[in-house]
Amino acid sequence: MLSILVLYYSRHGSTRQLARQIARGIGQVEGCEAVLRTVPDIRANGELEDTPEQGDPYVSVADLEQCQGLALGSPVRFGNMAAPLKHFIDSTSAQWLSGSLIGKPACVFTASSSMHGGQETTLQSMLLPLLHHGMLVLGLPYSEPLLHTTQSGGTPYGASHLNQNDGLTPDEAALAQALGKRLAQTARQLHQSV
Repeated sequence: MLSILVLYYSRHGSTRQLARQIARGIGQVEGCEAVLRTVPDIRANGELEDTPEQGDPYVSVADLEQCQGLALGSPVRFGNMAAPLKHFIDSTSAQWLSGSLIGKPACVFTASSSMHGGQETTLQSMLLPLLHHGMLVLGLPYSEPLLHTTQSGGTPYGASHLNQNDGLTPDEAALAQALGKRLAQTARQLHQSV
């Protein structure tokens, strides 16, 4: 089985919901499995939480190095990824030096509470370190019909959610699944060509 890491930070649950839909899309591809991981919150004194209170386990360096693909997600924070996720990404210098992520496919996803709150810049902020790691960045192509009709989340840069309802809209869930499926299919194709 190819391990596809779905790594996210979620403060209020919306980004976690997107992560679950991306994992569903990954699960639709034969021979691929989603590994859901999160990062610790940062306390007011700057320390990290020791153990997750609930939900998915915290990511380890081994999770990152052993994955065959990566979906990275964060809520919008002033048009940027949230500090806990950035803190983890900033700790991956050893993987950058060793090149352990070079050539692996990756995608990004986000959630915000306002339409123009910075979804696309947040997605782009997460793409930058992936490019530095030499990963192969994937988006949602306009061949996905819902990109033309969605009235909520969804961008060519990655899956997104506009938190104006109770949970994801059907369009947001379908686009997140499509992104997960595309990530897994790409990882499988790359693995088969080696």
